[in-house]
Amino acid sequence: MSGDILAHWPMWASLAIIVTTIVLYLLDRWSMELVSIGVITTLLLLFSLPGVTTPDGTTIVPTDILNGFSNPALLTIMALLVVGQGLFQTGALEGPTKALVRAYDRHPTPTLLAAFAAVFLTSAFTNNTPVVIMFLPIMSAMAARMGTSTSRLMIPLSFVSIMAGMTTLIGTSTNLLAADAYARLTDMELGFFDQTPFGLLLAGIGLLYIMIASKVMLPVREGFAETLVKSGKQFVAQFEVTEGHFLHGKTAIAGMFPDLKDMTVRMIQRGEKAILPPYDDLTLQPGDLVIVAATRRALTELLAGKPALLNDIWGTASTDEPDDPDGSQLGLVEAMVAPGSRMAGRTVEMLGFRRLTQAVTLGIQRRSRMIRTKIGQIRLEAGDTLLLCGPISAFRNLRANRDLILMEWSQTEFPTTRRAVVARLITMAMIITAALGLATITMASIVAATAMILLQCLNHRQASRALDLRIYLIIAAALAMGHSLEVTGAARLIAEGVVLLSEPFGPLAVLSAIFLVVAILTNILSNAATAVLFSPIALSAAEQIGSDPFPFLLAVIYASNCAFATPIAYQTNMLVMGPGHYKFKDFVRFGGPLVLLMWAAFTIIAPWRFAL
Repeated sequence: MSGDILAHWPMWASLAIIVTTIVLYLLDRWSMELVSIGVITTLLLLFSLPGVTTPDGTTIVPTDILNGFSNPALLTIMALLVVGQGLFQTGALEGPTKALVRAYDRHPTPTLLAAFAAVFLTSAFTNNTPVVIMFLPIMSAMAARMGTSTSRLMIPLSFVSIMAGMTTLIGTSTNLLAADAYARLTDMELGFFDQTPFGLLLAGIGLLYIMIASKVMLPVREGFAETLVKSGKQFVAQFEVTEGHFLHGKTAIAGMFPDLKDMTVRMIQRGEKAILPPYDDLTLQPGDLVIVAATRRALTELLAGKPALLNDIWGTASTDEPDDPDGSQLGLVEAMVAPGSRMAGRTVEMLGFRRLTQAVTLGIQRRSRMIRTKIGQIRLEAGDTLLLCGPISAFRNLRANRDLILMEWSQTEFPTTRRAVVARLITMAMIITAALGLATITMASIVAATAMILLQCLNHRQASRALDLRIYLIIAAALAMGHSLEVTGAARLIAEGVVLLSEPFGPLAVLSAIFLVVAILTNILSNAATAVLFSPIALSAAEQIGSDPFPFLLAVIYASNCAFATPIAYQTNMLVMGPGHYKFKDFVRFGGPLVLLMWAAFTIIAPWRFAL
């Protein structure tokens, strides 16, 4: 026995390294990036030692460990992240979802179902992280109109997007990684919709559970979004009505201007006359200056939905063009007038604020009293908060300004909505091309990501920000660990163990056991790592019992997407944890039974689907 262990020491060493890596991931004492680099380096050193061979005596090439960095599946994932960022940056998904919010008052239940259907359909064909980000405010608004807590909708939002990922090849990165192992080990390709029929059945069962259980098992807590709404501070802003302006010719209805949603008109300056509320049947004319009080969110939504207005505000301030590559990207940031600032006691016009800061003052917020005057005539005081609009480069330059305290956490960028149609067309072309087999998903996604940049849906800085280093290193490390399992025979050993325990009960028992093990571990490890590690194990098990490898591949794909029982299981769970004000136990209590339900459903349906 000891002789066998010594003869296969590379296999046991690889297993020890992988187990240690999993423990380090769980302990979370060091960053996941550092642990990932550490395991790659350790495996590289291990396979460089003399006497390290495969079970049949073939020499192992150490540098093969690094092949994960150029793996087509990993490159595809990175490209899809860029495509998703392009959709987010252009607001390509924003228009359709805003229509859902407007429709909620008329048809509450159908609209809510339509919103989740939109999440499902979109997440099935693109990275679900930007989809969840886009729908977070939508669900918050719907929860407010339902008179309930956002905690009732946020976990369902994440889970629906995850379930959608089961249904197509590009639904999640785990599908691509498992398909890559399938192609390498069996010389067979997983088609774009091969997993769709069974995936839709499982997703349907999961969605039914969410609809029923969310009403009784999810907590009712005040979420982050509600807190923001209650404490939203009001800025004084102004709009100058010109020919063709969106307010030109608009008449007040019941003292309100419907086009200025969620804004309070405090004064209208018409020539030398200041018109105060109430505004009965008043029609706005060119030359009117409309002074409003509004939250930053209301101002952002108005400007983002009216690119021409944003360009007017920026263009009328100066004709100077930004002098850096990011200059065309406008954003918002808040800055506070510092104590002892030289700006105190002077107006924005006196300061020549645009020349001084390369940014336009869009609004001013003062806690002490209500302001009814033109922004340019307000004398600044220490503690005033300015809402600045300008190119991103201007905000970077303001970091060294001693008169203003820049609140960098508040910096956001306006979506380049003029490119929204282009972003949609690029994404649709990528999906159709890959679905029809006209090009590989790797080629289609890389071309789509490149097109997003070349056609200015996002700039190179935004694209590089989409390339998450953590995801890149974790997946590369998972691929390296998966390779070590294959070449040292560890994958075959684990497969033989699973088969040994479950084979007496038939192929279905083996398939079910693999699904359960993967579904549990995907909530502890990353789902990408689980897919890479267990794809060769499942395929080896199929080979051991002489069964078709396809259902075993699907078991890994579906099980690795059962990331419901912990918030760390998937990035969308982490995204909704704050807005939903969830605790760790909420995911365990609501998602744990869902994992077991998916396992039971797979075990029951698999014999009928695959004639086992």
